[in-house]
Amino acid sequence: MNRPLFVSLDGPKGTGKTTLLEAVTKALRADNRKVIRLCEKKSDPYRGETMALVNKLVRDPCRDLELGVCERFADSRYWISQHVLTKQPADSIILIDRWYPSDAAFRRIVPFAEILQLNMDRNVRVPDLHVGVVTAPEVSWARAAARSRGLSSTVMHKLEEQVASTEAFERAIADHGWVLCRNEGTIEDATMQMVSEIYKALRGAGQNPPLRS
Repeated sequence: MNRPLFVSLDGPKGTGKTTLLEAVTKALRADNRKVIRLCEKKSDPYRGETMALVNKLVRDPCRDLELGVCERFADSRYWISQHVLTKQPADSIILIDRWYPSDAAFRRIVPFAEILQLNMDRNVRVPDLHVGVVTAPEVSWARAAARSRGLSSTVMHKLEEQVASTEAFERAIADHGWVLCRNEGTIEDATMQMVSEIYKALRGAGQNPPLRS
């Protein structure tokens, strides 16, 4: 490959994405793979302005504001595509927590297909492997609520919203052919599935990773 393998994990709050990323990172590095962990939120230079618009949208939901938020996120992902992803070593595996499907978590008016098109029109980099991490909404809601920081969300406050978010992600996964990781069993099982999918993507890109059962 002449560029890194770009892997994104998306899913509702509380589905265990961060824990899974840590386990996958450890497993890949044990195989002497160069792993780069990125976070869209921390890589976005315009995050403050965008979240101010998100807060305004929460207070006064309307299509124009929601579309504006989606456009800002897409612009930020283009910036990350150009200024962060291109700077990583060609022999690395980039793991990122959330990419454009994160919009499906809470958008209510603008259809996700339209949001996705915004990203495509801006030449936002498409992940080489896109993984949707989901659980039953009651499970992820309970996990998120049990965190020391609580739900810690600007936009998700009720179980009903978590149900809608989960359904939105599952539709996106099915519609776009992303890999589904149902993270309700052991972390070892989910990690094994993720590592297997990553090695499959590497083989498809011409690399020769170790074979795994």
